[in-house]
Amino acid sequence: MIRGIDLQCYENNHAHRTEEMDVERLVVRRGQPFSVVLQCTEHIPQHQDHQLNLILHLGKNNEVVLKVSDSEQDHGKWWFSQRNAQGEVMLTLHSPADALVGLYSMTVVLLSADGQILEQTKPQTFYLLFNPWCKDDSVYLPSEELLQEYILNENGILYQGSWDDITTVPWNFGQFEKDVVDICFEVLDNSPTALKNSEMDIANRGSPVYVSRTITAMVNANDDRGVVSGRWDGEYSDGVAPTRWTGSVPILRRWSEDGGQKVRYGQCWVFTGVACTVLRCLGIPTRCITNYSSAHDTDANISVDYLFNDQLESVSEGRKDSIWNYHCWVESWMKRDDLPEGYNGWQVLDPTPQERSDGVFCCGPCPVRAVKEGEVGLKYDTPFVFSEVNADLIVWIVHPDGERIQVSQNSKVIGRNISTKSVSGDFREDITANYKYPEGSMKEREVYKKAGRQVGQKNKVPGQLELFIKHAPAVHGTDFDVIIEVYNAGREDTDAQLTVTSNAITYNSIHRAECQRKTTSLTVPAHKAHKEVLRLQYDHYGACVSEHHMIRVTALLQPTDQDNIILQETNIPLKMPVLHIKIIGKAIVSRKLTAHISFNNPLPASLQGGVFTVEGAGLTEAKEIKTHGKIEPGQAVTVKFSFKPTRAGLRKLLVDFDSDRLRDVKGEATIIVRTKM
Repeated sequence: MIRGIDLQCYENNHAHRTEEMDVERLVVRRGQPFSVVLQCTEHIPQHQDHQLNLILHLGKNNEVVLKVSDSEQDHGKWWFSQRNAQGEVMLTLHSPADALVGLYSMTVVLLSADGQILEQTKPQTFYLLFNPWCKDDSVYLPSEELLQEYILNENGILYQGSWDDITTVPWNFGQFEKDVVDICFEVLDNSPTALKNSEMDIANRGSPVYVSRTITAMVNANDDRGVVSGRWDGEYSDGVAPTRWTGSVPILRRWSEDGGQKVRYGQCWVFTGVACTVLRCLGIPTRCITNYSSAHDTDANISVDYLFNDQLESVSEGRKDSIWNYHCWVESWMKRDDLPEGYNGWQVLDPTPQERSDGVFCCGPCPVRAVKEGEVGLKYDTPFVFSEVNADLIVWIVHPDGERIQVSQNSKVIGRNISTKSVSGDFREDITANYKYPEGSMKEREVYKKAGRQVGQKNKVPGQLELFIKHAPAVHGTDFDVIIEVYNAGREDTDAQLTVTSNAITYNSIHRAECQRKTTSLTVPAHKAHKEVLRLQYDHYGACVSEHHMIRVTALLQPTDQDNIILQETNIPLKMPVLHIKIIGKAIVSRKLTAHISFNNPLPASLQGGVFTVEGAGLTEAKEIKTHGKIEPGQAVTVKFSFKPTRAGLRKLLVDFDSDRLRDVKGEATIIVRTKM
């Protein structure tokens, strides 16, 4: 009697806001009904002797089997209703709001009165995702504007640079690109728990806490068959430099095509971009966060300890505490039924492998509110996240005999300008106040104490001398000046020794090389300032600067009375050229467009091995265009690239340029694609 089954993919996916993902396959969200149509050769009799049943299977080995009843009485379970029409039966399936997410297989069975199987359809598959539009789902987010951004937007902005010189990098999340949903579930299926005990893993897939924690562990490849391998030492010749990626899709596809082999290489913003793609795709509202002057506290004492000798050389041994220029993670929105009341909402998830959590490199979900209130006993990983935004910087001088003297404690340098992309457009929203009370306020110190730290003694007497570092805008490839100013607020002239160093560093504080060093003995007259100028020359920094184009200037001032040593540091991001992109043609689905991409070499040295990488969700898969020969100083280079948009709407074409001496040059073009006329 049953001729076939129509899953009505187009109508259902449209109603469930997944039509961008697919219209050939059924992708629906839990807690929201969807309808399929049985096509029958004859009218199925309505009387008692025939009954339709639905059987659902979930898991590679059918770990979960659900018999769907045709009555709503079993609250919180799957059920269906049916309506008969000419030669067709419409079945409307209702899933509970806490249903397990995954790839389901559905069979429709026709039973006789005595329960014999008369007929059954071939199994049909569909994906079930989390549903932030459903108010009973634990990821429910009651704002359409926020959902448009945190679930449906495929283009994002990641913030980099330094706290006082913030830069942006566009990122293509591409969560609705072809096959990405399959890869996201493949990532879950490859987790150690899934491989060891798939039944237990699948039974937990109704919980966004469990799923999001698994994703943060699986985005990095440190303990498992994870997606991205991290590397920070500048040696990327056996993979792709982290700065070259412009989006998550090529990374996820490469991982899947290579059978779960880790993709080389990523750094924090790459891990963050990939995690955001996977979580948005699965239906968990997610946004990317950048924390400036982010502490990496290796010994969990909620302070970052810098140890120097008298020559201003770092003498920290073993694993060092450090302050990352910036660090990226994601926040996902969910209820925390596993915690006391009051910790629902945004949760920190950090996929960058920094420290182990329960033996695995993952971090979170940690409630943002718990961080703000210093509730470091709450799971997961609250002390680590608390340190990232709220540690104190303590500077020690270690004398030749091994004696350590604490010379300063600063509670204001760590955790600044915590940033995310605004829902209202491509601009920055500062969310520092979500993570901490105002720096130095009574409330902030109270929280710091609550988190289990002694609040350090203030320096005995403020010294007479003050130290400032200033610099003009620094353009990569040019020479520029850094001015160190020593001001004497006291009534007497003061003698001191000033040591200034400039170092090429990575964004996460790894020293690549010292560029320059200068030591001066000076006498600063009362109520006057002394200025020292350090000229940073491209000849010095060009050879050793990292792919993050970052110079750190450190100044150490030692008054001759030795009591008040002052340390100041500033990170100088070198300004990069921009890529210019011009689009030729009318942007219509499946019609050819051409992009002209150009830029000028700003360095006083020639570039070799130039390569442009181009990608854009709904526009084109990632492609590489190589330049030939050398690009001389000041020379302009232009390449052409043609593509056919695949989906309508507001789209972004992202371009990256990399070469031997200049990496991470970015550009983007916004394109409105219309459907075929």
